[in-house]
Amino acid sequence: MKETRINPLLVPSDLPYGAPVFDRIEESDYLPAFKEAIARNRAGVEAVRDNPEEPTFANTIEALEWAGEDLDRISGIFFNLTEACTDDALDRIAEEVSPLLTQLNMSVLLDEKLFARIKAVWERRATFALDTEAAKLLEETWKTFSRHGANLPPDKKERFAKVSEELSLSTLKFGQHVLADTNAFTLHLTEEADLSGLPDYVREMASAEAAGRGLPGWLFTLHQPSYGPFLKFSDRRDLREKIWRAYNKKCIGGENDNTALLRKIVTLRTEKACLLGYGTYADYALEDRMAKRPDTVQSFLGRLMEPSLPAARRELDEIGEYAAGHGFVGELMPWDFSYWAEKFRKERYALDEELLKPYFRLDAVREAVFGLAGRLYGLRFDLRSDIPGYHPDVQVYEVSDETGRFLSLLYLDFFPRESKRGGAWMTSFRELEVRNGVERRPQVSIVTNFTKPAGSTPSLLTFGEVTTFLHEFGHALHGMLAEGRYKSLTGTNVVRDFVELPSQLMENWAYEPDFLETFARHWQTGEVIPRAYIDRIVAAKNFLAGYSQVRQLQFGLVDMAWHTSAAGPAADVVAFEQETLRPSSVLPQIPGIAFSPSFNHIFSGGYAAGYYSYKWAEVLEADAFAFFREKGIFSREAAEVFRRELLSRGGSVDADVLYRNFRGRDPEPDALLEKLGLVNR
Repeated sequence: MKETRINPLLVPSDLPYGAPVFDRIEESDYLPAFKEAIARNRAGVEAVRDNPEEPTFANTIEALEWAGEDLDRISGIFFNLTEACTDDALDRIAEEVSPLLTQLNMSVLLDEKLFARIKAVWERRATFALDTEAAKLLEETWKTFSRHGANLPPDKKERFAKVSEELSLSTLKFGQHVLADTNAFTLHLTEEADLSGLPDYVREMASAEAAGRGLPGWLFTLHQPSYGPFLKFSDRRDLREKIWRAYNKKCIGGENDNTALLRKIVTLRTEKACLLGYGTYADYALEDRMAKRPDTVQSFLGRLMEPSLPAARRELDEIGEYAAGHGFVGELMPWDFSYWAEKFRKERYALDEELLKPYFRLDAVREAVFGLAGRLYGLRFDLRSDIPGYHPDVQVYEVSDETGRFLSLLYLDFFPRESKRGGAWMTSFRELEVRNGVERRPQVSIVTNFTKPAGSTPSLLTFGEVTTFLHEFGHALHGMLAEGRYKSLTGTNVVRDFVELPSQLMENWAYEPDFLETFARHWQTGEVIPRAYIDRIVAAKNFLAGYSQVRQLQFGLVDMAWHTSAAGPAADVVAFEQETLRPSSVLPQIPGIAFSPSFNHIFSGGYAAGYYSYKWAEVLEADAFAFFREKGIFSREAAEVFRRELLSRGGSVDADVLYRNFRGRDPEPDALLEKLGLVNR
C-alpha cells in the first residue's frame, strides 16, 4: 500500500530549533494546510469562548493568544515567501487564502460571546494581580477587539467584516501589480556606445542579467541595483529619461494599473474608520501610535519641512550651476538630478561609488556587522548548512550569546530575482514566545536586493547598501534579542512610529572610522580603506541632506493626504498627488507621473497613515546615538542599557515609556535637524 504523505506544514518541524522544513514543502501543501490550520484555530477560539468557567486572564486572554499556533507558523512561512520567492501559483493561493484569513479574523473579532469574556476580564483587571507584560497583553487584546468592531451593532459588524475582507484582497493585489509591473519593463542594449558613463560593475551586472535570459548585450531592469546606478551614471540622457519614466509610471495604466485599486483601498479604509466612529482613517490609525493625532503628524512634518525646503532648493541650485558649468543646457529634470549630483559629489568630495565599492565586499561587510553585534551585545553567528533556506541564495545562521544561550535563527537573502519584490526588509518566520514553560526563540530573516557576484567579481556593495544592511540588521536585533512570553508583544511588535528606531540607530556605525577600518579592505589587493576616503565619506554624510529629507517628507505628506480626507479619494490619482506635492516640489513635476500607484509601503504594507514614522524614528535615533557617543560607540555599557530597556522589551511597555527608561528623558526634537546640519544649536 502506498504510504500517505504527511503535509510538512501541519506537523512540528524536526529540524534544529524548529526551523521551517523548506526543502520538504511543496506548493500543493499550502492550501490544504491553511484550511486545516484555520479549522484548528477556529476550534481553539471556540474552546475559549465556550469555556464554562468564569473568565480569567489565563483561560481567556492568554488562551486566546495561543489559539492560532499552527496558523501563525504556516502564515509566517507562506506570506514571507510571497514577498521573497513567489510565483504565479503562490500568488493564486494568496488570493484564495487571504479572504479565508480575513473571514476567520473577523469572525473572532466580532464574536459577541467571546468579546463578553474579554470584557469581563478587562473590567475586573485590578483583581488579577497581573505583571506588566500580562497587563499589557490584556490591554492590547481589549483594544484590538474594540478597534475591530466588537462594540458595533450587528448590521455594522457585518459591513465591517465585509470591508475588512475586501481590503485584505485589494492590498494583496496592489502589491502583486507593483511586482508585475516592475518585472514587465526591461531596457535591452546591444551597442557599446549606449553604455557610456556606466562603471564596470554596472555593465557586468547588466551583462549577467542579459545572459541569464539568453540575450546578447546588456539588460537593465527597474529593480534598484540596476535602475539606481543607471540613472546615476549613464551619459545617455535619453535612456535615463526612458528608464526614469518607466520606474515612476509603474501601475499607471496597462494591465497592472493600480489607480482604481488605490481609490478603492482609500475608500474602504475611510469607511472602516467611520464605522468605528472616527472622522478619517488617519484618526483611527494614529490613535494607537506615539503621535496619537493627525494634526500632531502634520505639525511634525511641517516643522521638519520648514528648514529643509530652503536647503533643498539651495542644493538644487548648486547642482544646476555645476551642470551648466559642465556643458548642460536647459532645465534640470528629474532624470538628470542623480546624474549631475553624483558628478558634483565626486568632484567636491573626490568620492564616488566605483571608488568605494571594491572596499565593501559583501562577505566582509556581513562579518563586520556580525562582529559589531558581538562587540556590542556579545553575539555569535554560526553558519548552519544543515538547515535549509527557501532558495539556494539563502544562508542560515545560528545566533547565540556569549554564554552559549541560543537566541535566534537568522536567514540572509541578499540578491535580486524576479520572484522577489524590490527593496530591503526584515521579517520573521516565528516570533518569540514562552508557552507552558517552553521558550520558542525567534526565526528572523533579512531580505535585500544587493548586486550578485558576476564572473570573478564578488558581490560588492555601494556605501548606501552598507547602510541598508546595517538598517535591516538593526530590525533583526530587535527580533533576535527579544525577551518575553507573548509573541504579539515581542520583537518588532511595537507601534509603527517606534519600530524604525533600532534600525536607523545602526546606520550610524557606517560613518564611524573606527568601525570602517575593521573590515573595509580592497577585495583584490587587501588594502585597508584609506583614511582619506573615510574622511570624505564623513564629510559627504550630509550631502543633499535637505533634498533627501524633503523627498522623505513628501512621501509622508502624500500618505497623510490620502488618509485624512473624509470626503473620499480624489478621482484623479495623479493630479491629487501632484497638487499635494506642488508646494514642496524642487524639481519640475512631470505630467502623468505619480508614485502613489506603486507606493507599496502604504497601500500594500503596514505604513498607511504611518510613513511619517521613518522621520519620527530618526528623531529618536539621533537623540539615542548621542548616548552611544557619550559612552563610546563600542560601549558594552551603552549597548546593555539599550538592550535591557528597549531592544528586549518589544511592545510590552508603551513606546514613550520605553524611550524614557532608556534615555532618562524624552527625546530632543531638534536632534535630527542638528545631525543633518539643517539648524545650529
